[in-house]
Amino acid sequence: MTGPVNRLRPRRSCLAVPGSNPRFLEKAQSLPADQVFLDLEDACAPLAKPEARHTVVRFLNEGDWTGKTRVVRVNDWTTEWTYRDVVTVVEGAGARLDCIMLPKVQDAQQVVALDLLLTQIEKTMGFEVGRIGIEAQIEDARGLVNVDAIAAASPRLETIVFGPADLMASINMKSLVVGEQPPGYPADAYHYILMRILMAARAHDLQAIDGPYLQIRDVDAFRTVAQRAAALGFDGKWVLHPGQVAAANEVFSPSQEDYDHAELILDAYAYHTSEAGGAKGSAMLGDEMIDEASRKMALVIAGKGRAAGMRRTSSFEAPEA
Repeated sequence: MTGPVNRLRPRRSCLAVPGSNPRFLEKAQSLPADQVFLDLEDACAPLAKPEARHTVVRFLNEGDWTGKTRVVRVNDWTTEWTYRDVVTVVEGAGARLDCIMLPKVQDAQQVVALDLLLTQIEKTMGFEVGRIGIEAQIEDARGLVNVDAIAAASPRLETIVFGPADLMASINMKSLVVGEQPPGYPADAYHYILMRILMAARAHDLQAIDGPYLQIRDVDAFRTVAQRAAALGFDGKWVLHPGQVAAANEVFSPSQEDYDHAELILDAYAYHTSEAGGAKGSAMLGDEMIDEASRKMALVIAGKGRAAGMRRTSSFEAPEA
């Protein structure tokens, strides 16, 4: 196992790109997504997978992915393709790769196996051991039940990802529209799933990412589904079409008003707890009482805003003595 590495990279919009399609790989470089993952799994037909590995290596090495977290989704451990996906991609482009996404994770040992394989390749190639992260995708009932152990399986882990289509099939959910509510259920059928993933992720300081919405031309519906995950505390969502990128970035960033307010809380709390501000444990910011809990909540919103490149439009002024 490896030592800890800083994994705090924003992932509001996570763009899926078929690893076998050079045209899409070229276009993805110019889109304002926080993360791009080059897909060797579902987006590649079985006969196309061997060549797609080399296409992905070429585009990682030659493409301009500035400002994007670079990820490759390999095939899952139950297939014959996984080890060759990892070896080919990491040996060929490991220096230009941030993470490997492992789909259909069912237990912690599958993450451990990927960690060990990555370590072997890094040592062989002379790469920094532990730099390449892992994203674990939860896509069936067994994986969801084991998500706490999965989240603790490796210090390489950065993200837990919800894979809705396969999980819906694994539990026999009565729906053919990925990400939409099944007919006949009067509440949110995904609430337990999303919260289960979110709790496991946060307990181990990982990011939580919602999966795709397949009605790619209905941006309003995408935004509605994304808002559900964002409201709970998820960090971002997969996007399958350029039209979804801006909506994801908007939904998973704070509003300007909320960002400014969070920064004001941080400034006010820092002042009032200082000697100059009277070393108070709590204080008033306008009509609002703020304390240490307020500071923690503000740190979350301010952090999201800073990661999104937002700029303040207000400033804190210490009250006159």
